Amino acid sequence: MQYLSQLNDAVRFLRGHIGDPPDVSLVLGSGLGAAFASQVESERLNYSEIPHFPVSSVVGHAGQLAWGRHRGTRFCALMGRVHLYEGLEPRRVVFAVRALAMWGCRNFLITNAAGAVNREMAPGQLMLITDHINLQGANPLEGDNYDDLGQRFPDMSDPYHPDLRRLALQCARQLGIELRQGVYIAVRGPSYETPAEIRMCRTLGADAVGMSTVPEVIALNHMKRRVAGISCLTNMAAGILDQPLVHDEVLQVTERVKEDFARLVLSWTERMGA
Repeated sequence: MQYLSQLNDAVRFLRGHIGDPPDVSLVLGSGLGAAFASQVESERLNYSEIPHFPVSSVVGHAGQLAWGRHRGTRFCALMGRVHLYEGLEPRRVVFAVRALAMWGCRNFLITNAAGAVNREMAPGQLMLITDHINLQGANPLEGDNYDDLGQRFPDMSDPYHPDLRRLALQCARQLGIELRQGVYIAVRGPSYETPAEIRMCRTLGADAVGMSTVPEVIALNHMKRRVAGISCLTNMAAGILDQPLVHDEVLQVTERVKEDFARLVLSWTERMGA
């Protein structure tokens, strides 16, 4: 019950410092938080100031909770996240999104930087996640189930809510932004995948590969929250091009596409509020 107690501590803090929960919650991955923050006015708290929030150790993850209003829509945004490869337990990885859901947030957009597995996709494109494959060898629902959070065996038939996906596609069309659609496969990391592993991912039906997102999506579906997901494709996965993979490339490509990414997320946020 200590986990529930810690979540309640975090929720009391959020209510005391911010007030009512926002209309929309965002989870912004590698380098993507800065792209969003540059387009909106917001107040911020460091994760270290919020009771029990885990703090990321990865470059490109600011470790801040931002909140504000965009054209009438109240939002909050997790600027960066923690990962399984940082040595945390699965339930710690999803602590922040669970706290936001307990606070009262019902609609989430989760973003990440990912490698393109599908040869028809390219770095710099955005991909709407339609489904996922969990190869992380872990699940945030492991261990005792907390009935206050959700049922023991939650349905995962539609982990990425169809209505939220349709809205993202509508926003992209109106903005003239190409938004591909595909399946995201999550691996544990932190090493990048081998060419043989990428061939396996492609055989399994994946279009993009990354090291995050799936734990949060599982936890939020467990709590019956609505989720959408967008990947920023920052590189071709291992073995597709004859060149090594480096994290700096991820951040560089994110910088290049940040304007389209921010426009799409802001449009989606505005429409969700309406």
